[in-house]
Amino acid sequence: MNEFLQAALEEAKKGYEEGGIPIGSVLVHKGKIIGRGHNKRVQDGSAILHGEMDALENAGRQPASVYRECTMYTTLSPCSMCSGTILLYGIPRVVIGENKSFVGEEELLRTRGVEITVEDNQECHELMQKFIQEKPAVWNEDIGV
Repeated sequence: MNEFLQAALEEAKKGYEEGGIPIGSVLVHKGKIIGRGHNKRVQDGSAILHGEMDALENAGRQPASVYRECTMYTTLSPCSMCSGTILLYGIPRVVIGENKSFVGEEELLRTRGVEITVEDNQECHELMQKFIQEKPAVWNEDIGV
């Protein structure tokens, strides 16, 4: 597994251990992680802290030129909110751990020129499936069902 996807998976595991939704992300600029995060909707009572949003928040304010050179690694296909933020800041590449549990706005991202790579990682998938089986109502709330 790629070291950056591994770092995103470590974030997802932290979220799971905290009682939250196990989705993790890292934002990488020129081969270095500049922001990492995981879904904190449960832990912080947040409406918006998905893994990608938390990673962006933890990267701090960056110049537009930095975002345009970044890759977002995330354990699960990004939802509408996170995809919109990826587009807003011009992040050109997204690497997705798995999209069997949920397919977000991958097609929208592609049509807007974002390079999408789906790794189909079994460990990412198994962690998500374990959580969905344990807490289906929390999962459905997170994806707006």
